[in-house]
Amino acid sequence: MQQRSKVKVIVVGGGNAAFSAALSAREFGADVHLLERAPEDLAGGNSRFTAGAMRTVYDGVEDLKTLMPDLTDDEIARTDFGAYTREDFYADLGRVTQYRCDPDLAETLIENSLTTLQWMQHKGIRFLPLYGRQAFEVDGQVRFWGGLTVEVWGGGPGLIEQWTDIALKNGVEITYDARVLKLEMDDGKLLGVHVQLPSGDTLLPADAVILASGGFESSTDWRTRYLGAPWDLAKVRGTRFNTGDGIQMAMDAGAATRGHWSGCHAVAWDLNAPEYGDLHVGDNFQKHSYPFGVIVNALGQRFVDEGADFRNYTYAKYGKEILNQPYQTAWQLFDSNLDSLLRDEYRIREVTRVSADTLEKLGRKMKEHTEALDVDAFVQEIEAFNAAISDSIPFDPTVKDGRGTQGLAVDKTNWANPISTPPFTAYAVTCGITFTFGGLHVDSSARVLDQAAEPIENLYAAGELVGGLFYHNYPGGTGLTSGSVFGRIAGAQAVQNLR
Repeated sequence: MQQRSKVKVIVVGGGNAAFSAALSAREFGADVHLLERAPEDLAGGNSRFTAGAMRTVYDGVEDLKTLMPDLTDDEIARTDFGAYTREDFYADLGRVTQYRCDPDLAETLIENSLTTLQWMQHKGIRFLPLYGRQAFEVDGQVRFWGGLTVEVWGGGPGLIEQWTDIALKNGVEITYDARVLKLEMDDGKLLGVHVQLPSGDTLLPADAVILASGGFESSTDWRTRYLGAPWDLAKVRGTRFNTGDGIQMAMDAGAATRGHWSGCHAVAWDLNAPEYGDLHVGDNFQKHSYPFGVIVNALGQRFVDEGADFRNYTYAKYGKEILNQPYQTAWQLFDSNLDSLLRDEYRIREVTRVSADTLEKLGRKMKEHTEALDVDAFVQEIEAFNAAISDSIPFDPTVKDGRGTQGLAVDKTNWANPISTPPFTAYAVTCGITFTFGGLHVDSSARVLDQAAEPIENLYAAGELVGGLFYHNYPGGTGLTSGSVFGRIAGAQAVQNLR
C-alpha cells in the first residue's frame, strides 16, 4: 500500500474542472501538479470566459443560504427564489438532450450538484444570487426563472482567481505554458505524461492522471472534421487552447469515445467579435435577450421561434441555427418598449448595432452590413409579425406566458411583443461556439473507459471532454456544475483507488 503523501496526481488543464479535481485529490492527501497549456495571463480555459452561472438543485431558500450565507432577510423578503428540485433538473436535462443523455452520468451530476457547490463554498468559492441575468421584478417582487439562481462571485474570471488562490494555499503545484500531448504507457500501465515546456520536452511521472483540458472547439480542423461545414466559419467564444489534446492522448492510449460528436454548445455572438474570446470583454459578446424580440436572417426573414422556451433552454442550440443562415448572420430586433429588458451585454462599447426611427430606415442600415437584405420584404415580415400577436394575453417575462402569434410560417410561442414603437434597434450576431459535446467514454466514477468499456487504470476525466452527457442542446449553467461534480469525483477516486 502506498503512503498518501507519496501519491502523485497530475491534472491536465486549468479551468474549473481541473481545479475541482486538483483540490479534491489534495484533500485526500495526494501531491498534485496542475499543468495548464496557456500562459498565466490567458489561463483558466473556457471557465474564465463564462458568466459563472451554476445550475443546482435546491428545495428553497434554506438550501441557497448554505451557498450564500450573506443573504439578508431583506433580500429574502423581496425575492421569490422558488425551488429547483431533482425532478426539475432530470426533466430539463432529459428534455433538451432529447433523452439521449447517459442516465448514470445524469444521475451523478444532478444528485451531487448541491453538495458539490456546498463543498466549493466550504473551500472558499463565493456565490451570489444571479439577479442580473435570471430575475425580473414583477409586482414589486424579484422573481427568478428558468431554474438558474446561483452564480460565482466575479463570474468566470472570479472563479478562476478564487480557485487559483485556494489551490496555491493548499499546496497544489501549478505550471503554466505546459502543453501535455502524450500519456506515457507501458503495457497498459499509466506512468505519467509527456509535457512541452518552454525549457524543452520532459516526462513527468504520475500515479494517476486526470484529464480536464476541454473539448475541441478551438480547432478549426477538428470542428470541420466532426461537426462538418460550415463550422469552420464559427467564432470561438472562449479560449484558443481547447484543441482536443486531452481527447487525442486518451484515444492514443486506448480510450473509447462517446457522445454527440457532431453536436456542440453554440450561441448568438456579436457579428464582429474576434475569432477567439477576448478576456477584456469576456462573455459580453453574447446576445441573449432575443426571447423578447424578433430574430431575422440576412435576408430579413424570421427563421426560429424566439420564444419557444426560456433562454436557458434555447440559447445553446440557436447558434447553430444562425450558422446555417445565409452569411452566417442574423439580426435581433427590439423597439423602445423592450429596451429595459435587454441585458447589460447589449450596452457594451464593442457591439454591432444600428438604430432608426422607422422600420424602413432600420432595414436600409441593416442592408449596409448584409447587402442581401430586401428592405421591403423585411418591413413586411415585421408588420406581419406585429399583426399576428395574441395581444389579449398579458406579457410576463418570468413565466412561459403563452403570448404568441398565430398564422405565421414560424410562429412565436411566448413573449411576443410588437416591434412598433420607435426608435428601433437591431443587433448583428453570428454563431459563437462554446464547447463540443463529443468526448471520452467516462463512467460515473470519472474513470476513462477503453473500447471494451473497462477502466484504463488510473486515468480519469472531467469537464468538457466527457462525452455522453449533452446531446443537441444544453440547460444553461450545467457546464460548470458538471466540471465541478466530475472533477471532485475524479480527484477523490484517483487517490482512493491507489490505496
